[in-house]
Amino acid sequence: MSGEEAVNGGPVFKTLSAEEDDMQPTIIESLCMNCYKDGSTRLLLTRIPFFKEIIISSFTCPHCNWSNTEIQSAGRIQEQGIQYALKVKAKMDMNREVVKSDSATTRIPELDFEIPAFTQKGSLSTIEGLIDRAVTGLEQDQVVRRATDPDVAVKIDEFVVKLKELKNVESEFTLVIDDPSGNSFIENLCAPNNDPDLIVTRYKRTEQQNAVLGIQENDILEQENPGNDLESLRNEVLVFNTNCPECNAPAHTNMKLVQIPHFKEVIIMATNCDSCGHRTNEVKSGGATEEQGTRITLHMTKPLDMTRDLLKSETCSVLIPELEFELGMGALAGKFTTVEGLLKDIRELILKNPFSCGDSSGSERSEKLKSFAETIDQIVAGKEHAHLVLDDPSGNSYIQNLHAPEPDPDMNTEKYTRSFEQNEELGLNDMKTEGYEA
Repeated sequence: MSGEEAVNGGPVFKTLSAEEDDMQPTIIESLCMNCYKDGSTRLLLTRIPFFKEIIISSFTCPHCNWSNTEIQSAGRIQEQGIQYALKVKAKMDMNREVVKSDSATTRIPELDFEIPAFTQKGSLSTIEGLIDRAVTGLEQDQVVRRATDPDVAVKIDEFVVKLKELKNVESEFTLVIDDPSGNSFIENLCAPNNDPDLIVTRYKRTEQQNAVLGIQENDILEQENPGNDLESLRNEVLVFNTNCPECNAPAHTNMKLVQIPHFKEVIIMATNCDSCGHRTNEVKSGGATEEQGTRITLHMTKPLDMTRDLLKSETCSVLIPELEFELGMGALAGKFTTVEGLLKDIRELILKNPFSCGDSSGSERSEKLKSFAETIDQIVAGKEHAHLVLDDPSGNSYIQNLHAPEPDPDMNTEKYTRSFEQNEELGLNDMKTEGYEA
């Protein structure tokens, strides 16, 4: 039986929703580690849409009133690490939702303050909640310190005052969450647009970070069957067993090498789940990173544009200038679809963001998201014109030219030299290639 087999006719991990009536936690009698009497632990196994499966646990003791809440990952480690750098400028920023896994490091550079990885359990909270939790941890042993080391106790008291003052946001400060597992999150208050105060950086983990996370890198070439040459792979669909990313039931993933006309070869991986009907496809470039980045601008003026084939690599950013919308690299997996398919994926991603709907969303934000979705629908129907920009520093993205091999009057493709930061994000910072910007 898999980790999400049906329990009383329903899945173990239920989707997080404000309208869900039957999302009841499991209550387990547990020992209180404060007074050593019996308390109770409530466990809730849930799935945050477009994020991951999580286990939320909450312990309360009726005898000493001690309580503890934590969050644990029930999903896989992401392909890349992630770092969030938020400029906290106003009190409303203190209410931003935050998911912090236990492998994340939290820093406030202005106070030279850091919470190292694996020193706290994962949490689902707000920025104010993170600060309160840090204050509670520092004050926990102050009574003993005042008796044994009063000088240290005084310094900690002074530092706690500075932490508490941060909640008033009398002056701006920076909150940095760096998580090599890729499973942490800070809410974007400007969704679906970019948040000017929030910088999100995805990066390739180092060998040391992989070792800390318990990941052993495998050499793909060593796992290949030497009897399968490139020509046979082009004509063969490889099938291997996997689990459905939605319900975790056993499924099959099909993989095939496909040649895109006037472009290059790509590897398409598709998973269809017979249990829940979920379908997903992911595309990986069949070639190396190009010497230059590519920026493709398509002027969408007619319904025929919606049928254009489109390849978006995992390193590609998507922009729609008319909507002031930008989707950063890594936010969506690599896709081989159509222009219409990509626009609908963006619409779905924005509307089902759990931090932008339900109890955590205000009416103003809901109206903004609804207006965004309606504009996307108008563009798909050909009733509104807009530009679609694919900006891929790896050069591995593509939009079909309907006039090939002649130039397409509605599409412009330009090559550019990557910046040092882009090379670093692509893991090319150790390459000695001429023409790259320093």
